[in-house]
Parts: sequence; structure tokens; C-alpha cells
Amino acid sequence: FLRAVRHAGFEGASSPVGIDDDGRERLVFIDGEVPVAPYPDWSQSDTALASIARLLRGLHDAARGFDPQGLTWDDSLADPAGGTLVCHNDVEPSNVVFRDGIAVALLDFEFAAPGRPVYDVAQLARLCVPIDDDVDQARLGWRPADRPARLRLVADAYGLDRDGRAELLTAISAGWRTSVPASAASTRASRRMVSLELARTHRQRCHRPHRSSRPARRRRR
Repeated sequence: FLRAVRHAGFEGASSPVGIDDDGRERLVFIDGEVPVAPYPDWSQSDTALASIARLLRGLHDAARGFDPQGLTWDDSLADPAGGTLVCHNDVEPSNVVFRDGIAVALLDFEFAAPGRPVYDVAQLARLCVPIDDDVDQARLGWRPADRPARLRLVADAYGLDRDGRAELLTAISAGWRTSVPASAASTRASRRMVSLELARTHRQRCHRPHRSSRPARRRRR
């Protein structure tokens, strides 16, 4: 999919390099800044938000010629209504590369799956406007802002028409119902992975051969 959208002219995704022995995909590094929570002020600007929406529109336009049938996708965050266009589904600030405050690339396509473009825009709005409860907004460092105005900004920058804007509001509600259980499942899986890693490290330390207290010889280079 990444090769296909790049071939279609979208430069906001990294080029695949290969698969490591441990099964991890290797990608070409994209230079720029990636904000992490608590999100810095520059990443919360209207300029940054509009550029993310335009970048997502570019991805969708490039993806229209890609056929997702016959491929396996992680549908954890996918559009519950289904669709034929492969969407990112997890566009939030820490999955975006910026240069000079402008979004230039998207990261972490692990939740990419077929769906409706408007649902992808809804997920972007939910995570980047953001449309979230006060506790999560504070946890991520979001400062107070005019959320309705920022939502209109997303719709304008992406290029939604009147019908698309009405559909966006419905898709945002659907996104809430999909993302909450998926987030909980992801948290449980992450905790289990951490537990397994700690157990593996503990076993390695317990079974590590005893080393002499004598200074180790320096290897010749």
C-alpha cells in the first residue's frame, strides 16, 4: 500500500525497505519533528491542524487506485460501516512528521484498513481538534481552544462539501464507539507484552553464566 500511494504521487508516507528477522518492517527515515504528549504549542496551532487535514486528503486521493481486496488488514480501528478506500485510521499528532510547523508525512500505518474517507477524517478530528473529554485533553497537554471552529477548519482544509460535513458528524459518533473498546484492548495487549518482556529479561539474568571478577580483556579492533 505504501509503495502504491507513493507511486501515485503521495510523498507523505515512508518507503518500505524490507522485513527484519524478527518480523519488523523497516522503512526509510523521514526527517522532521514528531510531537509527543504533552503536545507543544506549535503542534496545536490551527496552521498545523489544517496541514494535517490537507495531508490526509492527499493520502486518500493517492489511495483511490489501490485495490485492497485479498489482503489482510488490522480492523481494530477500521470504519464499522466498511468501505473500499484504504484509510490510515489513527492520525494523531504523534503519528505526524512536521517541518516548520507544517505536516509533511504520516507514520504508523499499522491500523490502516479499508473504509470511508469521511470516517478517517472523523478520526483525525477526534484526535487532533481534539474532540475528547477534559481528562484526556489535560493528560495529553491540549490547551483550551474553540473546538467547533477547529472542526470547521478540518472540514475546510480537507475539502468537505455540505453533505460531507453532515456525514462527518455522524462518523465522529461512530468513531467513539469503535475507538474506546479498541483502545482498551490495545492497552491490555501492551501490558501483556511488557509483562512478557520483563519475564524474558528476568529469565536471561537468572540463567546468565557467572562472570569472574577479573577485569575483562580488551578486544582488539
